[in-house]
Parts: sequence; structure tokens; C-alpha cells
Amino acid sequence: MFGKPSKSYSKTLSINILAFFLLFLPVVSQAAPSGGGDKEEGATDFILHHVVDDYVWHFFDGHYGTIYLPVILYSQDRGLEVFSSHHFYGEHHELVAYNGYEIHNGHIAAVDHGRSITDLSITKNTAMLFVTMAVVLLLVLSAARHYKKNPNTAPKGVASFLEPIILYVRDEIAKPNIGKKYERFMPYLLTLFFFIWIGNILGLLPGAANLTGNIAVTFTLAVFTFIVTNVNGNKDYWKHVFATPGVPKPLLLIMVPVEFVGLFTKPFSLMVRLFVAITAGHIVILSLIGLVFIFQSHAAGVASTIMVTFINLIEILVATIQAYVFTLFSAMYIGAAVADHDHH
Repeated sequence: MFGKPSKSYSKTLSINILAFFLLFLPVVSQAAPSGGGDKEEGATDFILHHVVDDYVWHFFDGHYGTIYLPVILYSQDRGLEVFSSHHFYGEHHELVAYNGYEIHNGHIAAVDHGRSITDLSITKNTAMLFVTMAVVLLLVLSAARHYKKNPNTAPKGVASFLEPIILYVRDEIAKPNIGKKYERFMPYLLTLFFFIWIGNILGLLPGAANLTGNIAVTFTLAVFTFIVTNVNGNKDYWKHVFATPGVPKPLLLIMVPVEFVGLFTKPFSLMVRLFVAITAGHIVILSLIGLVFIFQSHAAGVASTIMVTFINLIEILVATIQAYVFTLFSAMYIGAAVADHDHH
């Protein structure tokens, strides 16, 4: 289904990073208040609104087009406070202060800057996280239920859809990279793959949140891989880090710091790769849609529709590839940590 990462993948990643910065910087500059260009600003500020997190989940204009999410705040003087984010928006959806709190630069802060609060609110990305988890659980539990009721029959329905994917993760990712201890890590790798994959696919739906394009989410996934890798590392793994076999002692002064830093650069690369690939794809699609509102012409609409349709199809493929790559590299890092090394 997929091959090992090649040089072409590094080239693709570089292009994605370049596209991200070329597209993201103009969007940020347009989102800032300015004296002119209100038409262009209003036509493209929805891009940044989609990429960043928010306290509301907006689907379409109108009374029923916005879901106001719960705000959960804790402070020492008031304790726990729970209310709807609807209170932060006025009659014309402008931001207003409520009960001593305000939304400032996308975050809730106390109007009295001397107060300290802890924000535990359910934001758009948090809600999308729950939706993604629910979909994954629904699919997996449905398949498990089928196998429990029909243990000796061919899979049907959801089970027939998931079985080839599970077998691929086992035979092409876990076994080759982890070895004989692969079964111990299969639950983690399958959870990782399905969570990222479903999150990527759902993020392409109209009105969906940019979950896997959120740096906090990709950071957390990378931390999980970091913990699983290093907690299960055997003595050969740690010996390779702090006393690399076969290396002259003077060179250890260079090799040990390099190996130690490598412990952190590996999960860092996982975090950045997924974040950049997904966010860049979303910005490209939304930028092309924004051209329709900027030029306001039928030609731009037709051209934009064709390009957006084509790129959306590519993004479906990218969504699958990114889930595969994150799972593959996680398996490679875990395999290096648990492998028994023979030094001659």
C-alpha cells in the first residue's frame, strides 16, 4: 500500500513548509486591523478563523449556524465557573466582556489583569477531539462486536473495512520495524493510526475544526511516542545513547550530546511534520476559496472550484499518508529502543 519514506517525501515536506509560510504570513497580516483593504480582509479572514482554535464552532451564518461551547474557568477567589461562550458575543457577534472576563487575542482573560485564572474550557478543537474519539470508538467497537459474535466467519460491514488496515499496520509497520515484540505495541500503533487518520479525514469536512493541524495536538501525540519509546528502551538502547559502542572515547564528547539531543529531535520531527502538512493543506484550499470573494467573478469561481476539488482529493491521500508516516516512524523509534543489538 505504502513504501518506505524516500527522498521524494523530504522534498514534499519542504514544499509543504514553504507553502505554509508563504500562505500563512499574508493571512496573518490581513487579519490585523488596517486602514484599507477592508474588502480583501473580510474575504479572507475566515482562513485564520478556521486554522486557529475558538470558543465557538461556526458552521454557517444564521441563528442556528453557530454552536456556543461551554466556558469552564477556575480562580482562587471565585472557584469553578461554568457558562456558555454566548455571553462573550453581542447582538452583532462582536466581542464583549462578561462577568469580569473577556476574550483577548483568542484567549479568555480577566478584565482585572491582577487576577489569575485557569482556563479549562471546551474549545472547538477540544470538541473536535471528542468527535474524533467517538468515531474511532464507534468503528473499532463495532468491528470487535462482529468478531465476538461471529468468531469463525468472514468479516462483514465495518469489520471488513477495518481488517485490511489492521493487518497492514501489523504486517508492514509493526513487524518489520519492531520485530518479535511487536504485539506489545500494536494497541498503541493502531490507536495512533486511526486517531490521526480519522482526525485528518474529518478535518476536511465543511465546518470541521483543524484538529490534527493544531500544534498542541501533534505535540501531545509526539510526547506519547517519546514516552512509549524511552520507557521501553532496553540497556542496549541507553548504552548506545550514553556510551556508543565502537566509538573512541575522545569522540564520545561529541557523540553523546548528539545522541541525547536526538532523543528529542525525533518526536519534534513527528510533531512538526503532521502540523505543517495538515495546516498547509487547509490553508491552500481556503485560500483558493477566498479568491472567489476577492475577484468576485464567474471565471474565478469556476477555476477555484476545479482546483479546490482536485486539491481536496489530494488532501484525502495526504490525510492517509500522514497517519501512515507518523505511525511508521513511531514504530521505527520503538523498534530501535527494544531491539537486541549485537556488537562485534
